[in-house]
Amino acid sequence: MKPIIYQVFPRWYGNRNLTRKYCGTIEENGCGKLADFTPSVLKHLRQMGITHVWYTGVIRHATMTDYSHYGIPRQHPAVVKGRAGSPYAIADYYDVDPDLSVNPARRMDEFERLVARTHRAGLKVVIDFVPNHVARQYKSIARPEGVRDFGADDDVSQGFTPKNDFYYCPGQPFEPYFDRYHGELFPYEEMPAKATGNDHFDNAPGRDDWYETVKLNYGVDYYAGRIGHFDPTPSLWQKMLHVLLFWAAKGVDAFRCDMVFMVPVEFWRWVIPQVRAEYPDVLFIGEIYDPWLYRDFIAAGFDWLYDKVGMYDALRDITCHRRRAADITSQWQQLDDIRSHMLYFLENHDEQRIASDFFAADGRKAVPALIVSAMLGENAFMLYAGQEYGERGMDCEGFSGHDGRTTIFDYWSVDTLCRADSGELTPDEQSLYEQHRSILNIARKEKAVTDGVMFDLMYVNQHIGDRQYAFLRKAEKDLLLVVANFADEDATADVCIPRHAFDYLHIAEGSIEAKDLLSGSRMTLTLEADKTVRLSLPPRGGCIQKMTF
Repeated sequence: MKPIIYQVFPRWYGNRNLTRKYCGTIEENGCGKLADFTPSVLKHLRQMGITHVWYTGVIRHATMTDYSHYGIPRQHPAVVKGRAGSPYAIADYYDVDPDLSVNPARRMDEFERLVARTHRAGLKVVIDFVPNHVARQYKSIARPEGVRDFGADDDVSQGFTPKNDFYYCPGQPFEPYFDRYHGELFPYEEMPAKATGNDHFDNAPGRDDWYETVKLNYGVDYYAGRIGHFDPTPSLWQKMLHVLLFWAAKGVDAFRCDMVFMVPVEFWRWVIPQVRAEYPDVLFIGEIYDPWLYRDFIAAGFDWLYDKVGMYDALRDITCHRRRAADITSQWQQLDDIRSHMLYFLENHDEQRIASDFFAADGRKAVPALIVSAMLGENAFMLYAGQEYGERGMDCEGFSGHDGRTTIFDYWSVDTLCRADSGELTPDEQSLYEQHRSILNIARKEKAVTDGVMFDLMYVNQHIGDRQYAFLRKAEKDLLLVVANFADEDATADVCIPRHAFDYLHIAEGSIEAKDLLSGSRMTLTLEADKTVRLSLPPRGGCIQKMTF
């Protein structure tokens, strides 16, 4: 089965409040709940071709919303980004975000019911594991009995020691660039200051730093030139293993691990086998941006890694006509030995929306990139909620600003998701959804995609390489000829199939009936070695011609 991950932000996915006040409170703008993922919603995702749902922002994080009447420590707003807060500033690794609960006092029960519903729908559950940093005011109230809290045993007089959970600036108070009052009667104080999450090791993080977070200490002495102290095993490693086992025991099927390259690979080599010793089927997805490190992290046990600096960047440029479509070939070739471990995507919470003015201004323009991403390999593909409708992300919500992204910091509702729920999509949005559902289901169900082999045709088709990309996929008797058209107009592509393709894929020459899995049309193709077949392609679309020998 080809994995197709649906990334969704529960805080706004189910929210139908249309107030959308700039920097609005949860009372003003509303908030989606875990309960919004009803059996019918999950069935809809399954029918769209989804296999895994990544519920982003489940673990409790720093927020300006006051839940102290539920026994949850209040966070100082000076060290919270946005009124709702960043889901990557974890405030308690063992707790669920109360924003997402109908009854915050029963928030863990509501999460466990969500896991059960997701599994009954035939879907797998993915949540974030944020290993590199925590919120500045991290304090666990939900940790199991006998578990020591992070930093509880630290020697704060030491900038670094492998026995500490954090890094410190001994004798120096926290002095960030911003006003430490942030509307409060008393300023936020931290003495001594802890190092900031983005490897900022002094006491004065700037505006562009991850100032709301503190760096966790895996035994690497950054003050002495990144020297590792891993023997004996740092106490933080044991604590993080416990966190992963805690959530795996809840039924979590996969962890999307944040900024994995900021944590030493030695830790991953140690922790992943131990998790799998108890939960053999648990998957690990790594956010990583350094291709030189990919193979080290795969060897450490990661199942899939972000292919951002490579396939995503290339497809974005090709979609915007800044590169030739034929450049796709070099992207997969560079990682051919590990291609099955690469996670393809066109949107996620960090990247700008395709339909935003900062990208393509129209979600339909990326349909050929979707065809390539979903069909090129048997590796995983990820879709971001709202992408299937062409969500523009052009709101100015608050902390997030006018940046072409859907906010992860503010209370908000998403236009296309609200209109999809009420049956008010435009014909273009509905058509885009149908294209996504069709392409994803083809990718998930066609044996030539899930179990077959790929043959890139571009080395003999450079004449179409500016705006078209062509490849074959074959499994047993099924052959797919896939051609994506990145041009804004109809195209006629004369696609050459070289003799080597016939030999390599064991294809018989001759005439054969082909069905375009996208349009449903049928035609007879004459396949001859080193000869071309002529195909008509719609603008910003493509064809998937299926032949059975």
